[in-house]
Amino acid sequence: MLKKFFAVGILGAAIALTACQSTPNAASNIEAANLMQLQNRTWIVTYIGNTEIKTVATARNIPSLQFDAASKRISGADGCNRIMGSYEAGRDTLVLSQMAGTKMACLDNNNLSEQFNAALAKVANYQVFGKTLKLLDRHGNVVLQFTSPVQPR
Repeated sequence: MLKKFFAVGILGAAIALTACQSTPNAASNIEAANLMQLQNRTWIVTYIGNTEIKTVATARNIPSLQFDAASKRISGADGCNRIMGSYEAGRDTLVLSQMAGTKMACLDNNNLSEQFNAALAKVANYQVFGKTLKLLDRHGNVVLQFTSPVQPR
């Protein structure tokens, strides 16, 4: 009789421990998918706030960003200068830090670099859908919108 109780106890413990095994939840799957779309591709700005930005493919220093997954570094251009820094991204949060840039004199860029950097300083969240990236402020307003003309590498 004691052997039966012992066997049932071991079987019950094994079932209980198996049931406690963690499974990936939907939130971690969404975060991984968002990060996969965000990182390791070039994003070219299409809007700063509500203002559409039109660029010529042959122009120098087109306002753009790249998020490197391996180093957690961000790089790109603001329309005049090269910019770089680091980032931390979550499911929909994005924190940019240690931002720096070159200081070139740019003529006739209609304050594009100043507008781009001012918007970049407000970024708190992101949304990515296919080839469109939206950077949002802490209130959920779109401050920068980008497109990715090529597939991720």
